[in-house]
Amino acid sequence: MKRSVVIESMPQAFEVIKEMGLTSEWGDADYRVAGRRAVAQVLEERMGDRVSEYVEHLGRTVGVDRRNGSFSRHLLTELGDIELQVPRTRHFSPLVVLRAYARRAPQVDQLILACFVLGISTRKVAHTLLPLLGEPLSASTVSRVARTLDTAVVAFHRRPLRQHYRFLIFDGVVLKRKTGAGAVKRVVLVALGITPEGQKEVIDFMIAPGESQGAWEAFLHDLYGRGLDGEGVQMLITDGGTGLRAALPLVYPRILPQRCWAHKSRNVCNYVRKADHQAVKASLRAISHADSLMEAQKALRRFRARWQGIYPKAVACLLKDEEELLAFFQITDPELWPQIRTTNAIERRFREVRRRTRPMGVFSDRTSMERILYAVFSYENAQQGTGTPFLVLTQNS
Repeated sequence: MKRSVVIESMPQAFEVIKEMGLTSEWGDADYRVAGRRAVAQVLEERMGDRVSEYVEHLGRTVGVDRRNGSFSRHLLTELGDIELQVPRTRHFSPLVVLRAYARRAPQVDQLILACFVLGISTRKVAHTLLPLLGEPLSASTVSRVARTLDTAVVAFHRRPLRQHYRFLIFDGVVLKRKTGAGAVKRVVLVALGITPEGQKEVIDFMIAPGESQGAWEAFLHDLYGRGLDGEGVQMLITDGGTGLRAALPLVYPRILPQRCWAHKSRNVCNYVRKADHQAVKASLRAISHADSLMEAQKALRRFRARWQGIYPKAVACLLKDEEELLAFFQITDPELWPQIRTTNAIERRFREVRRRTRPMGVFSDRTSMERILYAVFSYENAQQGTGTPFLVLTQNS
């Protein structure tokens, strides 16, 4: 029994070709040429039909128009560039068939955008896609698509913030960027919100030269001005940086602060010999993962009694922030404690950023940093149900 197949996409067409065993008879260039001819024939026939329908309709009405030859239009597809002859009349052309005057198939734009997300520079995109498309992309085509993505990034930074959050998490994460003088570290300031339903959303980010009070103030005031006024927020979770700690009371003075236990543990271990790191971390975990505030306070006293004589600076580092470290116990639902005692939600998203950019070592420029951060964050937001990604990313992409 013969199987009937309806081809709905180029990838599906390639799979059918493989199943039919045609790849052994056709070289790569051969099936691309044949494929381009077939696509061109179908599109030109459809456009011809559209013009005929238009002229026929005018013949039944009082409209006046006549055919007026054709013009050439290029369409860039996964099979390469296709040159089409577009029929027209004096007042009508059937370019709607090419998806509202699109000069490139949407899949090609997706490929170009994916290259940016993977950290490939604008000038290298054409070379990267050459084996797939069979012919080079023009620099102007790549630049136009890049501007589309950059426009989305700008819109993300300017959008009104109307969502309400139960918790806000702030952290600054270091990334590297190439300059003429070599690799330079840049800090990304990030705000992440947890909704009353428990969904996490990267609200916004800002690339800054450092984590100074001025940098954090500028970022926080921008968020506040766009609608993130702190209404309904029960707690602010921070990495403990001095700049952020100084800036937060100026913008959100009445919200309870919570210090990140992951950052504090690293700070405490800076005063501890490496041989004792695991034992000290276990003592700290007994505090942070206690079942109640009372149990945490008991564990803290045990920590002090055990380590005071050996590492007095480590104990002092912990005790000076005791109140903010134990603030999360004021939230009555213990199931929320793992989400609000650290800034790990932000750290996890940056692991994905680094995974996607590891092949390039460092970001080539500020624009490439913005593109990749936006792409990863918008994808993570969509996974949480708090946003829509500009293109589909997968764990294998």
